[in-house]
Amino acid sequence: MSRIVPLPEAEAADKVAQTYARLRELLGGEPLPEPLLAMGRVPAFLHDFYMNFKKFVLGSGQLTERERLQIALAVSLNAGCDDWTALLRQRAGEQITDAEYAELAAVVAACNMYNTFFKFRALSGSDLFQGMSIGLRAHTFSGTSLDERTIELVNTVVSNLNGCKPCTEGHVTKCRQLGIADEAILEAIQCGSVIQSAVCYQRAAR
Repeated sequence: MSRIVPLPEAEAADKVAQTYARLRELLGGEPLPEPLLAMGRVPAFLHDFYMNFKKFVLGSGQLTERERLQIALAVSLNAGCDDWTALLRQRAGEQITDAEYAELAAVVAACNMYNTFFKFRALSGSDLFQGMSIGLRAHTFSGTSLDERTIELVNTVVSNLNGCKPCTEGHVTKCRQLGIADEAILEAIQCGSVIQSAVCYQRAAR
C-alpha cells in the first residue's frame, strides 16, 4: 500500500486540477502517471515540480533534449527509482535505445565505483592512500557508443549527487577541456536536481 495515496485526476480541484491539466499538455495529453498523481497531495510541490520539469528537463538551452533525458534517466538509475526510470524511458522513446539504456546504466555504475573509492581517500583523514594505486578498471567510460560529452555530463551530475568532491571537480575540469560551456554544465546539474527531487518524493510515496 502506498504511503502517499495518489490523487486521481477526477478528484483534483482548484490549483491541483490546473497543474494536472498543464502536465497532461506537457506530456502530450496522456493520463498522468502515478508518481505525478502522488505529488497532487501537496499542491505547492506539484506546481514547483511542473515548473522545474518544464524548464530544466524538457526545456531548451545549452543541452539537447536527448542529453537532458539521458541525464534525467541517469539520476533515476543512480537512485534506483523504478517508477521514474520507466516514466523517463517511455518519454525518451526511440531517442534512447535499449542498448544505450544499458550503456547509460553501466556508466552510472562505474561512476559509483569511482565515487566510492575517491570519497574514501578524501574522507580517510590520511595521506597514506593518496600514493597508492587506484587499481580499479573503468574502460566503461570509453567503451560504449555514448559520446564523451554525454559521459562527462552524466559523471559530473552523478558524482555531485553522490557527494564525491574529487570526482566532481575532475569531471567539471574534463567537461571544460571538451569545450562544454559552464552554462551547459549548470543546466545538467539543474536537470539532475529536478529529477532527484522527484525520486526522493517517490521513495516516500511508495
